Amino acid sequence: MAISISVPEAANPADTLKSSLEIARELAAEFRLTAVERDQAGGTPKIERDLIRNSGLLALSIPGTEGGLGANWQETMQIVREFARVDSSIAHVFAFHHLMLATLRMFGRPDQWQPWFRHTARLNWFWGNALNPLDARTTSRQVKHWHEFSGKKSFCSGAMDSEMLIVSAYAQDTKELLIAALPTARTGINVLQDWHNIGQRQTDSGSVNFERVRVEKDDLLQEPGPLSTPFSCLRPLLAQLILTNIYLGIAEGAFEDARHYTLNEARAWHLSGVALPEDDPYTLAHYGEFWASLQSARALTNLAAAQFDAAWEQQASLSEEARGKVAIEIGAAKVVTTRIGLDITSRMFEVAGSRATHAGLRLDRHWRNLRTHTLHDPVDYKIKELGEWALKYQYPRPSFYS
Repeated sequence: MAISISVPEAANPADTLKSSLEIARELAAEFRLTAVERDQAGGTPKIERDLIRNSGLLALSIPGTEGGLGANWQETMQIVREFARVDSSIAHVFAFHHLMLATLRMFGRPDQWQPWFRHTARLNWFWGNALNPLDARTTSRQVKHWHEFSGKKSFCSGAMDSEMLIVSAYAQDTKELLIAALPTARTGINVLQDWHNIGQRQTDSGSVNFERVRVEKDDLLQEPGPLSTPFSCLRPLLAQLILTNIYLGIAEGAFEDARHYTLNEARAWHLSGVALPEDDPYTLAHYGEFWASLQSARALTNLAAAQFDAAWEQQASLSEEARGKVAIEIGAAKVVTTRIGLDITSRMFEVAGSRATHAGLRLDRHWRNLRTHTLHDPVDYKIKELGEWALKYQYPRPSFYS
């Protein structure tokens, strides 16, 4: 399948979005054809990643001045959701690619992120994640005028089959968190194929080993550096917004799969008094609840994305209070999408029936994907933050996870 995108330099942003959405929908239709088999197989979705490379969508969030498509974050999240409806693993690595690009912008100097953006747009680079500051096993030591990173990093989504990585290490002497942008093929970097979880099975979220990896000064993102300004503190909020959209996309995909099965494969319960399952009042009640829940989740998620874009546009002038307000909006959306998503991906079998549990259909993948994802950032702590705001008007304290 050959998919390409060509956007004139002076293209209207609405036209750019339309073209990008059309391409994303074509890709999603292609991904749907093999989603079940690939969920069972696990491993790297090499063919699908190359389709994304060839589509031009890796440049989606890169500004037009740097050769990208110049989409805002609302537009980027729409495409993440398009992918998540059919394949949340693909949505994950695609979205994290754009998160890594945003990390360059928030933590680095213009003379760093501008050429990296241009190279990414021109060469269709895929960026992977090897950040995870909670895993402190990777350390850095000063060697003359460069650093050496050594150790192991877990939960490195999208590292396999990437051209570039965002990497973190703790300095051995000062314990300072150092973040760098490194070529995945640099000597000493070894991406391991050790991801074998029940969900998100094609995100390659396993481990990366670093053995005396040379890190130059210009590889380090230190000006302004991580979480040093309100603008740089938007990084964890973008990560949360990405997860929220993936969760919503999974829920929407589960709803559509359940609906298709109810209308085409399910049978009416013998005590229902109706001939078709779509006429069963209890089935209709479930679908009514599903739809109302999804509508509320969409509204909150779209509002959160709009608020994030407004904050992003302020850049260096962003205040701590403005950043805090965005954190509350995204936190609320994430709580709602988590709960609604887990509800729909579980209860979808109540409207599809026992035959829908056939292993070959793998309809349980929606729940497995969502459950795997949501456990990495427990929603209870997000609710606590919202409670502190609701009761004491206390904004969440910026960290890599809020």
